[in-house]
Amino acid sequence: MSKKITRRDLNAGLAAAMAAVAMPAAAQRAARRGPIRYDTSNGEWRTYGGDEKSLRYSALNQIDAGNFSRLQQAWSVAEPGDTNNQSTPLMVGGVLYHTAGLKRAVLALDARTGKQLWRFDYDEGRRGVLAPRPGSGHGVSYWTDGKVERILYVTIGYQLISLDAKTGKVAPGFGVSGVVDLKKDLDDQTINPDGEGAGQEIGLHSTPLVVGDVIVVGAAHSATVSQIGHIKGNVRAYDVRTGKQIWAFRTIPRKGEFGYDTWEDGSADKTGNVGNWAQNSADPDLGLVYLTIEQPTNDYYGAFRRGDNLYSDCIVAVDAKTGKKRWHYQTVHHDIWDRDLMCAPILFDLKMNGRTIKALAQPTKHAFTFVLDRTNGRPIWPIPEVPVPIGDVPGEYYAKTQPMPTKPPAFDVQGVPINQLIDFTPELRAECLRLLQNYNWGHLFAPPIVSVYPNKIATIQSPSTDGAGQWPGGALDPETNIMYIFSNHAYTLRGLIPGDPARTDLQYVWGTQSPNGVQGAPLPASEQPQGAAGRGAAAAATAGGGAAPTAGRGGGGGGGLRVQGLSILKPPYGRITALDLNQGTMVWQVAHGETPDEVKNHPALKGLNIPRTGSLGKVGVLVTKTLVIAGDGTATTGPDGKTGAWLRAYDKKTGHEVGSVRMPTRVTGSPMTYALDGRQYIAVPLSGPGVPTQLVVYRLPA
Repeated sequence: MSKKITRRDLNAGLAAAMAAVAMPAAAQRAARRGPIRYDTSNGEWRTYGGDEKSLRYSALNQIDAGNFSRLQQAWSVAEPGDTNNQSTPLMVGGVLYHTAGLKRAVLALDARTGKQLWRFDYDEGRRGVLAPRPGSGHGVSYWTDGKVERILYVTIGYQLISLDAKTGKVAPGFGVSGVVDLKKDLDDQTINPDGEGAGQEIGLHSTPLVVGDVIVVGAAHSATVSQIGHIKGNVRAYDVRTGKQIWAFRTIPRKGEFGYDTWEDGSADKTGNVGNWAQNSADPDLGLVYLTIEQPTNDYYGAFRRGDNLYSDCIVAVDAKTGKKRWHYQTVHHDIWDRDLMCAPILFDLKMNGRTIKALAQPTKHAFTFVLDRTNGRPIWPIPEVPVPIGDVPGEYYAKTQPMPTKPPAFDVQGVPINQLIDFTPELRAECLRLLQNYNWGHLFAPPIVSVYPNKIATIQSPSTDGAGQWPGGALDPETNIMYIFSNHAYTLRGLIPGDPARTDLQYVWGTQSPNGVQGAPLPASEQPQGAAGRGAAAAATAGGGAAPTAGRGGGGGGGLRVQGLSILKPPYGRITALDLNQGTMVWQVAHGETPDEVKNHPALKGLNIPRTGSLGKVGVLVTKTLVIAGDGTATTGPDGKTGAWLRAYDKKTGHEVGSVRMPTRVTGSPMTYALDGRQYIAVPLSGPGVPTQLVVYRLPA
């Protein structure tokens, strides 16, 4: 029988956290008279990233290398329908808050038992049916002034709702009956509240950012836009008590504003998107919010928007109270690769040559980490503008250079170097090289090409559309300034075909030519493009619509060309990297995730000793006092013949795996941890085919 865990067993940090949680309500209110902090210091988890800096760190250490594998399921809650549970719950005062289901219900649960305390469902009718970003989303936000507590979230129909944290009822005095319609007050942009009509798809699946009494709300768009004109993704802020709009930041400048001239021929006036769909971060001491901005329409073709296109693909620092821009930094010029900023920047105090620099680390889809001074946006280490390949798509504009950080090193393979092609056997390598003869490949910034079968069918883009770095982002240990991040070694095919004027005003849309010359028809099975996982849309691109092919979520290296069903790229397919951000160096890198079934069971690999390859996924990492924790992003078949995945723990210093726990299926979001009554818990969002979408919470046996 396991030894009962008592407070005596906890370290000083956990004991202090428990003491804070156990404080009488009056004492807690007194302690809150200073600035309200949304961090993990008292064993809670009050924001999506753990704190405003998006560290995803907790000093809890009851769960450690010696006992991690003994974790048991404490409780779970399931929600039918949604197969992509991305919600990271919050824990405040013994209550766990999260979102669930295709219509994004909000649930308050007893953090000890999972018992439902309240549930809020909001029926948006047709507006919800047509929403471009349905599903659970990333979760909710929390606000308190020490007396009043609110839960804030954005519905699938793009409405901001404030709820009483105790009851789940809409907050009086906020907006109209507790609701702010985010499809209104979009500058001079006109939009149908139901979301009907081309170019009007707008929503949000990330959580709002709370900074003091200000709520910052971004915008997300449909993943497949087939017209030049589209709704613009302005970022707005609202008063947390009244719901009144305080400021708006235009991500596409108007005439006369800074950056307008980076959109040649006035194209800023007609181009859309440039939303802020990812999570954001804030420094309350500096009074700054750090926005992560996406690319414009269209993701892969931009002849109609010549120029560098500010503020697309930018980190933008704005004043939290006014929205006035302090600085910006663009990570990709004139994006035609869908390499928008997909995760929150991590804020930390960098130690260099005996001095402290308020810094920011922004991981990217193309495996770079941009490390900047967060007070002014200046690079900590040189980021030169490096010449990149120029394409030949008629009329397209190509940026001649792109910014490439010199430190820290890339956290995954960039481009398609020949030494990164499949090499399990000489025969597989030779077959791969034969397939690649009709494709454009190699450079990190190899541009899309016009698809001509069989000469040049498409560009092989790696990292893929979904990227090496993913929307869950990284985590950082503030004691060492080591950042940990999961990444995919994956690829996709990027071809362009003429658009059908009856369906689109784009000259070219995403697609490939088939062997019989019919544009948009599927390629042979061995060359079937499978695109970027989770982007939605049709099985193959069409000549007029530019719909994105879906990706298999198999773990073997991404979509695109397959060599006997295997990725053209060699493993690891998924990895976790530790980067020392004080030095700008790599500390360690390990394969993460089980070897996919398609590799383990492949007849051509029978008898070969293949080390664990890792696997693909949308995997978030969690850092505690001693561990890095992450779940497998691909479900695989275990020795018992059952399908599942593993929650794994690594030693922070070495990357050595020190424990694992079997889970019902893969992770599709980011884990978090909290403590109550002297016990530490880990909550993990899971979902997968044939398994109920669920939130599973683990703890050590009593």
